[in-house]
Amino acid sequence: MDPTTLVSGIGMGESARWHAGEFWFADWTAGTISALDSSGSVRRVTAVPSFPICFDWLPDGRMVVVSGTDGRVLLELPNAGLVPLADLAGLSDYPWNEIAVHPSGNIYVNGLGYDYADTPQNNGAIALVRPDGSVERVADGLAFPNGMLVSDDGGTLVVAESYAGRLTSFHIGDDGSLTPAGTWAEVSGSAPDGISWDGSGGIWFAEVPGERCVRVREGGSVLQTVQLDQGCFSCATGGSDGGLLFMMTARWPEAMDPAAPGSGRVLGLRVR
Repeated sequence: MDPTTLVSGIGMGESARWHAGEFWFADWTAGTISALDSSGSVRRVTAVPSFPICFDWLPDGRMVVVSGTDGRVLLELPNAGLVPLADLAGLSDYPWNEIAVHPSGNIYVNGLGYDYADTPQNNGAIALVRPDGSVERVADGLAFPNGMLVSDDGGTLVVAESYAGRLTSFHIGDDGSLTPAGTWAEVSGSAPDGISWDGSGGIWFAEVPGERCVRVREGGSVLQTVQLDQGCFSCATGGSDGGLLFMMTARWPEAMDPAAPGSGRVLGLRVR
């Protein structure tokens, strides 16, 4: 079965999320976060000052957003919009990228550690943002950290290292600290971008150069591959039964050009 196009005309779609019965995504070139409901209607939720743009929700339902180049984490407040929660500029001068919220309310944000145009380096980091807005660097030495997940039990964090071809895991301490736990899955020859739990212990990862979305189990065995006709930047499972795979695709590298026609799409495919 081929994927269905649910939304088209996006600039560079990223940060796929399923939340509260809707599919949420960011458009980096437009600088927006939007939500797609079950009727197929898209509503713009908010604008974000700078990209990379990524977001997640605190246990109390408030949204937290990374404004990447600004190095800020923003918090959604009723009737006030997005307000500053934390400043990551003191930890790195380079763009910050993906976010994942722990059940405790602690927030993890990863950063590239170098400028996009520079030679790839293993300088990526993960920052811990506590609910009071204090920040701490808790991991280093990552090769372009990208998609990031926290396990349901709160004990493990998994991050995609795009330039290392692997998903890397950390044990999460009671104080929010991270201890390296090795490679969750080796995916040599791939460049994993956004990632999503598959609902049965495995992980889907999106890949831009391979123009595909791949499901792997811990250890690296490939369970399923969805081949696409554009680069895939992010993915999320959702739907009423969790059996739908949502994928953000666009032509690469044209998607990074704000003047280029919007080639970005939201694709949907039933996978279980």
